[in-house]
Amino acid sequence: MKFFIDTAEIDEIRPLVELGLVDGVTTNPSLILKSGRDIIEVTKEICDLVDGPVSAEVAATDYETMVREAAVLYDIADNVCLKVPLTPDGLRTCKHFADQGKMVNVTLCFSASQALLAAKAGAAFISPFVGRHDDIGHDGMALIADIRTIYDNYDFKTEILVASTRHNMHILDSALIGADVATIPPKVVHQLFKHPLTDSGLAAFVKDWEKTGQTIA
Repeated sequence: MKFFIDTAEIDEIRPLVELGLVDGVTTNPSLILKSGRDIIEVTKEICDLVDGPVSAEVAATDYETMVREAAVLYDIADNVCLKVPLTPDGLRTCKHFADQGKMVNVTLCFSASQALLAAKAGAAFISPFVGRHDDIGHDGMALIADIRTIYDNYDFKTEILVASTRHNMHILDSALIGADVATIPPKVVHQLFKHPLTDSGLAAFVKDWEKTGQTIA
């Protein structure tokens, strides 16, 4: 499963790139606002840092303006993946650019039927929001499983990009179901490292090594 990092903060992305854990990045208007950066400037920096897809989202809600904004965003770098909402205008925009061979990430998906529409529109990625689904008492991971079944039934090429991940179990369950990608806040990536037995085991090894009085380098 590919890891996309869900942030517009360069200082959060760079260390994870150095660890070899970054396959792509997702941004959205809220993350751009949090960064306090210009969308074009920060997206260019991220694209220079990351080899994989970098999702940059349109701000418009109508087709004509989405297309105009998309032209600006695609011009930033070759690895920009346009991000559009799962609306009729968003899917029309998706088809327009997918037919040109460009990457489109359809976001704000909350049902398997919506995911089916995105795949038929040629989306490179569909972003179902599991955390927000859980927030209203629904089972976000059941949604991922349903989309996986539908896509496999018809051999759709659209990749399932699990979004709104809140904790490490969202990531583990996504991998078990067979999602293609999870987009993960940096703090959740760091949660994946943590296990008390790893910490205690390392502490014991360090203590015993000190007792040997040896050095390796």
